[in-house]
Amino acid sequence: MVMRRPEMNHRKLFFFPLCLGVVSLLLAACAPAKIKVPPRVLTPPPSAKKYPLSGKSYLINDKRYHVLASAEGYAEEGEASWYGWDFHGKKTASGEPYNMNDLTAAHKILPLNTWVKVTNLINQREVTVKVNDRGPFVRERIIDLSYAGAKALGMVDPGTAPVRVEVLGAAEEKDIAGVRTAVLVPAANYREGRFAVQVGSFQDPANSEALAARLRREFGVVTIEEFDRGDAMFYRVRVSEVKSLGRAMELQAQLEEKGYRDCFVVAR
Repeated sequence: MVMRRPEMNHRKLFFFPLCLGVVSLLLAACAPAKIKVPPRVLTPPPSAKKYPLSGKSYLINDKRYHVLASAEGYAEEGEASWYGWDFHGKKTASGEPYNMNDLTAAHKILPLNTWVKVTNLINQREVTVKVNDRGPFVRERIIDLSYAGAKALGMVDPGTAPVRVEVLGAAEEKDIAGVRTAVLVPAANYREGRFAVQVGSFQDPANSEALAARLRREFGVVTIEEFDRGDAMFYRVRVSEVKSLGRAMELQAQLEEKGYRDCFVVAR
């Protein structure tokens, strides 16, 4: 009996890690897989295949982002992240100081002060936040939530989550009973109004005149509008002025077919 004990201990030492390995594999198989949703803009309303741009843009890491003129009907799905202590108290793109305990968010192209509903696609939790900052400038991420927003969605610990973002309207301050109060105003309808298609923007007015002359031969009405950026004057070449977004998008498509690939619709 005494001689056999070492043999039995060796068997135990062999089978114990083997059992641990099997249990680990079973637990890994049962663990929920992390869901990742690629960024995509959901299908827009039938009357607008694209969203109008505001003409405002900014440059980050050598990439230019064009801000939407209207967020009406805008929705998208993708990955959300959050930011907190490192940015608390710092100025946001809207000029407001960032407060990680407020329900706010950063978005790359939605107009500032837009209210959006964000839904966590894993647990279906929802939160309404105001866009007051720009970002996230990380590939495949579509929105950066405040700490409070991330906490409401249950995504603080994982750090990211697949979400759906849906625009509700704009934040606007109004005087209610003598008190300045932020209220939600439904997003404006930009499908009807005044639209043009911007084809180019130059610092040299001669280049603008040359492009405008070429465009007038094919598209008729072309205007050159001055834009003072503060450090430089730009001359924007814009084609026509139409009264519906649909017609403006048709005009943009015609220009793209002629080789003007960088043109875009602007709402006046």
